[in-house]
Amino acid sequence: MKAICRECLWTGEDAVRRCPSCGSPRVVCDPELDQLAIAHLDCDAFYASVEKRDRPELRDRPVIVGGGVRGVVSTCCYIARQSGVHSAMPMFKALKACPDAVVLKPDFSKYVPESERIFRFVGELTPLVQTLSLDEAWIDLSGTERLNGGPPALQLIRLQKRIEVETGLGVSIGLAPNRFLAKIASELDKPRGFSVIGAANARALLAPRSVRILPGVGPVFGKTLVSDGFATVGDLAAADVRDLVKRYGETGLRLHDLAHARDARSVNPEHDRRGMSAENTFNTDLTALEDLEAELWPLCEKVASKARRDGVASRVVVLKLRRTDFRIITRRRTMPDPVQTARALFAIGRDLLAPELGRPYRLIGIGLADIQDAEDLPEGLFASAERRTLKTETTIDALRQKFGASAVVAGRALKPKPR
Repeated sequence: MKAICRECLWTGEDAVRRCPSCGSPRVVCDPELDQLAIAHLDCDAFYASVEKRDRPELRDRPVIVGGGVRGVVSTCCYIARQSGVHSAMPMFKALKACPDAVVLKPDFSKYVPESERIFRFVGELTPLVQTLSLDEAWIDLSGTERLNGGPPALQLIRLQKRIEVETGLGVSIGLAPNRFLAKIASELDKPRGFSVIGAANARALLAPRSVRILPGVGPVFGKTLVSDGFATVGDLAAADVRDLVKRYGETGLRLHDLAHARDARSVNPEHDRRGMSAENTFNTDLTALEDLEAELWPLCEKVASKARRDGVASRVVVLKLRRTDFRIITRRRTMPDPVQTARALFAIGRDLLAPELGRPYRLIGIGLADIQDAEDLPEGLFASAERRTLKTETTIDALRQKFGASAVVAGRALKPKPR
């Protein structure tokens, strides 16, 4: 099998421009199509797509999901992207680029269930699913042909169609010999794309691309590589590996492998999540303790609720502050007992905040580092007060799940916001 029609699922041994069965141009062709098993699935503009699906009147409007005036874009629809808006862009820049955009606050009470539904479909094909976020995952379909009635490429095309029909949401999928190439492939034809990168043509496809596409190459390191004469992946591939190791140490060896389309990382469902956090950028700078605490509490609720939902806990609490000069301050405390509740997070966060008072801040965040599966921690390891609070907050989780987020509101959350 060298070709599959994404519309009618026709398969053939020859590359074709249109499906000989239904005439569709949506045909996936590659000489290695029936040999590849590693995929990357990425939901298309996930948050914005959920909002548009649920509010049809927004279908033809540019939609941005994000924070307030001084926040950032969480995601945006493809109409907004045509105006230059992109994820992580400051909101004021996004609105300047696309003044007609409809701006919506993120609503995770909608996004989380949709993510769980999509990955439940994926999990029916294989247990080897490594999620990166609510809308993104690597998938390993090796050895599933007989179980699922076809090679991985056919399984994934069926999956893509099922997600679209049953959820009303689009996903893009990349299929390749390894994780790195699969992620590159999933970005080639968005939205609703299905792209394949085989081992034979991988290096030629990567060669002209910027070194910024390589994992771990951010803006600062990217500038360093360019100034050192490595502007493209092809430049790195042509370099002597000994020179790269001499310049960049172990990172140089990894860059050499990636430039040659090699990636030995496996799809690991038990990958180590180092932490989870939530943060908020204020519309105006805040200085007073009561104002900062009013912003801190809902973030503690958000992180604690996610920790309980994911079945994790941690002894390490991290507070994040951003000053008006954009300098980031982080403070952390390691506790003798693991925490999993908003009350404990808030108490620790408030203690960490106290020494930093006296200057204005534009952002506050709270998080858990070095998280562990709660099931792996002996029950007696939770302090008695934390255990009692955990029962209360777990009950609140159930009530909010059933009756909505506003069903139970903590008294602290009713404090007036700063003017």
